[in-house]
Amino acid sequence: MSPAARARTDRSEVTMSQRSRSAEESRLLETAARRLPGGVLGSARFPDDLAFIVKRGQGSKLYDVSGREYIDYLLGSGPLILGHSHPAVVAAVREQLANGTTYYLVNEPIVALADELCRAVPCAEQVRFTSTGTEATFFALRAARAFRKRDKVMKFEGGYHGSHDYALMSSSPRSPKAFPAATGDSAGIPHAIEGEVLIAPFNDLATVEALLALHADALAAVVVEPFQRLIAPEPGFLPGLRALTRRYEIPLIFDEVVTGFRFAWGGAQEYYGVVPDLAAYGKIIGGGFPLAAVCGRQEIMRAFDPRLDGTPEFVAQIGTLNGNPIAAVAGLATLAELRKPGAYARLHHLGRTLRDGLAELVRKSGLPAQVIGETTVFDIVFTDAPIVDYRSMLTADGAALKAFNAECLTRGVVKGREKLYVSLAHGGDDVARTLEVFAGALAALGRSRRA
Repeated sequence: MSPAARARTDRSEVTMSQRSRSAEESRLLETAARRLPGGVLGSARFPDDLAFIVKRGQGSKLYDVSGREYIDYLLGSGPLILGHSHPAVVAAVREQLANGTTYYLVNEPIVALADELCRAVPCAEQVRFTSTGTEATFFALRAARAFRKRDKVMKFEGGYHGSHDYALMSSSPRSPKAFPAATGDSAGIPHAIEGEVLIAPFNDLATVEALLALHADALAAVVVEPFQRLIAPEPGFLPGLRALTRRYEIPLIFDEVVTGFRFAWGGAQEYYGVVPDLAAYGKIIGGGFPLAAVCGRQEIMRAFDPRLDGTPEFVAQIGTLNGNPIAAVAGLATLAELRKPGAYARLHHLGRTLRDGLAELVRKSGLPAQVIGETTVFDIVFTDAPIVDYRSMLTADGAALKAFNAECLTRGVVKGREKLYVSLAHGGDDVARTLEVFAGALAALGRSRRA
């Protein structure tokens, strides 16, 4: 065995041996189980025997209370495209802290960020800030309703637009209905909302066209993730959707909370070459702090202007932390790093190396699985059926994915339940180590299936 291979093996054994928890981490886990429903934040959840409490993050790594190190591909669910505690972001935040943490008023950093967004995002002429991506999609739909003077919206089955009532229509239905009927995905959503949302299949332009021919006059907007979870748009789908919505004069909304500034400087709009009327942004624009935005054409965005208050055109939208200066300077620092020459080339190269490496490991494993997604957001799905929409994703073996994720975590790699984010903090050593972990995880799955 070569010295490099032996070092990698030793490192793997150390990682495995470090799974023992400290007394302090065990205590914190017990407290979380008592005080937090399910012991979680309503987001990532790991098997009980692998659960951990984060102590700190640095670069591409997370460290738990017991001192264990993990290569992080969750990255706060995507906003940390520079990795944890990037020096430029930390410096910007420290400087702003001395000048105040929030004002509830227009401030210098947020004006600069609004200007940056409008120069970067093809559809953006004006911006209204919110604190979360859920709020951004919610208010984008409200603005579209005010503009179009209609109530119903169309979304795509499997598309995730946050956790408001309209967004949680057929985002993950267990038993999908015939199109365009919607299914609520959460307790507590009024059944009346189901009648206000039409559901269409992603990547099926013919069905979308047929539904619009029947329902266009009732629609206020069509909202879509241009890259739906892990499913890339097929050639012609987004341009065709843009042409159809333009034909019927229906505002098209892109949910770019994930894709904004991740796929390209101009987001999915630049990456796929299709410009919507409105877009929801989040994650990266806050640099790891709570910040999101609705941006779009001025004739639609004008509805947020308080000078319209008292008229039927006014859209009410207020938030205590809208335009928070801490989040704004963190976002500006992040965007400044992304604007540097070669940043996106490096990001895509790194992601492509990892994605293609995983795909090759999957091929060699013989398991019924595939890797789908773009270079900076992708994952493995355990099915050999073509993946084009939500219903084809239902063919995937969720238990196998859960087992794969657990095997990765055991070996020191953290990833989302069904998504893997790449950052500029990851390096060649991270990629090499991660591919070793993926190989070990796939081998473990193969052994369990043969047992």
